[in-house]
Amino acid sequence: MARTKAISLIQTGSTKVDLAELSGLVIGNIQKDTLASGLKSQSYTGNPASGSVEYKRFKNSVSQDYGTARAAGKGSAITVPPTTVNLNTHKEIVEEAAKFDLDTFGVGNIMARRADNHVDTVAAEFDTAFFQCAVNEGTAFETVETDVEAIVEAFIQTLETVKNDYVRGVPRNIMRLVCDPSFYGKIRNYLDKNVQNANVDSAAEDFATFHGVRCYSSVFVPPGTNAIIMIDGAIAQPAVIYPYKEPEKIPLSNDYGVSMFYDYGTKALTPDLIFHYAKA
Repeated sequence: MARTKAISLIQTGSTKVDLAELSGLVIGNIQKDTLASGLKSQSYTGNPASGSVEYKRFKNSVSQDYGTARAAGKGSAITVPPTTVNLNTHKEIVEEAAKFDLDTFGVGNIMARRADNHVDTVAAEFDTAFFQCAVNEGTAFETVETDVEAIVEAFIQTLETVKNDYVRGVPRNIMRLVCDPSFYGKIRNYLDKNVQNANVDSAAEDFATFHGVRCYSSVFVPPGTNAIIMIDGAIAQPAVIYPYKEPEKIPLSNDYGVSMFYDYGTKALTPDLIFHYAKA
């Protein structure tokens, strides 16, 4: 006897889920950890709900010969060019399920589980936009090195030696290196096979730091990019997620819906301190 098909819970493509297939259990969605929320700048003024916020970056002070301010009758003005970030991306996730499906699966909180997945979906979207911004607004890094350890060290030094009106070199403890899984794996293999160090645990997924720089692996690094290095807080990504409601009954039906609405914006605050590498 063929299994009864669910009305609206989709398995893959247009194939309906077999109602009794899971015997009352629901398989959870799987997603790799996201990073943007921990790497983005939190130093803004204003209310994101108003549609925009402002970030400020101070220039370095410049010394003058003694008596310069006295002769001019004033000191040097503190330069604070503001950067405005607009929450100009407006998105929604709206899903619905038939009450028949909810009852037959025997899982009363199935829509709550979908709500959990909505949160994961939003986080993945934020990471994707965050790292795409790094590639779009950062600087391409090139090197003649071919060994992975030499490539990464040259990559780090490129950021470490930046000097301009705002920066006099960058300490490694505020740098963040984010790699795609392939490039991350090459660094991991180098550490496993070539570094005789008891602190390197080959069984662990993370190796924490490389030459003093915190390292991460992310599936959300844009295709074609191997690695991104930046300072902590180099990119702004203010967001507003509107209060989540309990699943609500859809009028004139026996279906229930759950929805999430959110706005966000993504912009580089220190494009001079963002570099990306793509192996030729």
